[in-house]
Amino acid sequence: MEFYGEQPEVDLTYSDVFLVPRRSSVTSRLDVDLAPGDGTNTTIPLVSANMNSVTGARLAATLARRGGLGVLPQDMPLQELDAAIRWVKDQPVRWDTPLVLPPEATVADAARLLPATEGHGIVVAHAAAGPLNIDGVLGVVPATRLGTALPDARLGDLARGRTASIDADDVESARHAFDLIVGAGAETVCVLHHGFVVGTLSRRSALRSTLYRPAVDASGRLSVAAAVGINGDVASKARALAAAGVDVLVLDTAHGHQDGMLAALRTVSGLGLGIPIAAGNIVTAEGVSDLVRSGADILKVGVGPGAMCTTRMMTAVGRPQFSAVLETAEAARMLGAHVWADGGVRHPRDVALALAAGAASVMIGSWFAGTIEAPGELQVDGAGLSYKESWGMASTKAVHDRFGRLDPYELARKELFAEGISSSRIYLDPLRPGLEDLIDMITSGVRSSFTYAGASSVAEFHDRARVGLQSAAGYEEGKALPVSW
Repeated sequence: MEFYGEQPEVDLTYSDVFLVPRRSSVTSRLDVDLAPGDGTNTTIPLVSANMNSVTGARLAATLARRGGLGVLPQDMPLQELDAAIRWVKDQPVRWDTPLVLPPEATVADAARLLPATEGHGIVVAHAAAGPLNIDGVLGVVPATRLGTALPDARLGDLARGRTASIDADDVESARHAFDLIVGAGAETVCVLHHGFVVGTLSRRSALRSTLYRPAVDASGRLSVAAAVGINGDVASKARALAAAGVDVLVLDTAHGHQDGMLAALRTVSGLGLGIPIAAGNIVTAEGVSDLVRSGADILKVGVGPGAMCTTRMMTAVGRPQFSAVLETAEAARMLGAHVWADGGVRHPRDVALALAAGAASVMIGSWFAGTIEAPGELQVDGAGLSYKESWGMASTKAVHDRFGRLDPYELARKELFAEGISSSRIYLDPLRPGLEDLIDMITSGVRSSFTYAGASSVAEFHDRARVGLQSAAGYEEGKALPVSW
């Protein structure tokens, strides 16, 4: 990356900078390869943050199916983490994971999981102890039907006569699957193998499968990461997660450049688990050097830029994110390591700028919290708008989740030092309510950024990116107007 003009003497964040177009021989966005090349199995540079309100098993599987990586949070009990990892590994790669509800469930029950939006559907089936036989399926209710039915309507009544299916053995390609769904006259179909439902597929899902490559392990199963803290028996936790099949291990604490992190890194790297180790959070080249020399392969970079984080206002500690990524990525490259830019992205442009600064991937938190696949049920406000709750990982709510088993006195002591937002409404974008909708938007913007720079890969983009400085007015000028002036 180079600056368009003199390099500034002050630290910069994403809104301070812009990309300058260059002569390009890249003729199509589809000629761009977004694979990070950071030692993981990902094919797009997107990683979901290890926050309780962001990454659960469902989001992790969906993200991996499109090439990204979900990081399950360290606050989950070890048994739940193990179960979540194994669940992701059991999910289909070529098809969507079925959302199954019983016939007696109502539209109101379904609406807590799924808004009335295109591209999604609910399989209505009688309970099955094992694999779901097609004989137990009453039908597939399109999610759009939820918006026209009464809240107390039973899904079993809505599903009758709506069974549409394709056989997995008949599908030659993703494009062929799209044609089969169109031929069936359905929006969403069950995918069968030997008479059992192995997944669902919508027209939009089939289309996406022609554009994305999934992130899979050596056995062809979906990839997933998991985080652990630096306290307690870190070695036992790391071994347990590796045994469950985790593909990347993330050692995480708010202040990553500390002796406790370095000791934990030396312990885990000494286990020889054979999987990449990410660690953080840090914001300096010195932090990169110490963590890499202690065993980190990937550095999580960012202190204070997150939407749920109050660290900078509470402590004055942190660093503007663009400069933090720029310095740490250069230091990591010299040591053969990589950087994940963690936090502060609100638009596709921010993702592109993080990659221009040298990040291999970009971690996304609150942006993904407002999606169908994020943990928690959908809620509706007084205006009828759908949202999910999000909270900071050092907030009072997070402290209760993490230390709820402590005696009242010790829990009260922990609460004294809580910081961050305990409850925030993250509204679903009506046009992009699903995780995949956001992935489409982000990768579309980033691919275009690459073509403007004349780059066909992440490494080329970092080499060719030319970055200029802008005023606050310059940033505002770039925003589209929803109404005329």
